[in-house]
Amino acid sequence: MSEDQNTDVPPNHLSVDPRSPFYDEAVLLRDVGIRFNGVEKSNVHEYDVAEGWVRVEVPTAKDRRGNPMVVKLRGAVEPYFRQAK
Repeated sequence: MSEDQNTDVPPNHLSVDPRSPFYDEAVLLRDVGIRFNGVEKSNVHEYDVAEGWVRVEVPTAKDRRGNPMVVKLRGAVEPYFRQAK
């Protein structure tokens, strides 16, 4: 298997919710960091680089199933791996 030169780039769309089609446990185990509009965010639930949005958790609110509420924010999204492979 050849090593792809883009392996150190996180996917374009990623979610931490296991029910999402964009959930990827192998990528999440590599510790993905997110810069949103130049600011480091630690509460990102899902992001999409191409569309320019993140969903961040609201720490004080839960939905009717007990899951954290999320808010969609638009702006520049820069995902990166915190540690090299």
